[in-house]
Amino acid sequence: QVQLVESGGGLVQAGGSLGLSCATMGIIFSPNTMGWYRQAPGKQRELVAQIIAGGGINYADAVKGRFTVSRDNAKNTMALQMNSLKPEDTAVYYCHVQIFGRDYWGKGTLVTVSP
Repeated sequence: QVQLVESGGGLVQAGGSLGLSCATMGIIFSPNTMGWYRQAPGKQRELVAQIIAGGGINYADAVKGRFTVSRDNAKNTMALQMNSLKPEDTAVYYCHVQIFGRDYWGKGTLVTVSP
């Protein structure tokens, strides 16, 4: 049973930084992709950052240069470092993995950026 548990959300002022972490459990096979999505109020869930098997990394244009995604295979965790945060980054952030075409999601952690 694959489980993903996010932590690290909270309230931060614009221009500040916040780090998110995702603890992964039950992953036996190497994921095709691992990453972070977010969903702002009234909007669709969107990709933030993604690590692709083989080492490629994708970032949404809106976060390029500000966010950094990483994984620690030894600790079975994934992280998202968010710098220079903007009010428009306010959303629930979800950890995601895809294994053999199946999607797994965490329950999400709320990030609120005040002006």
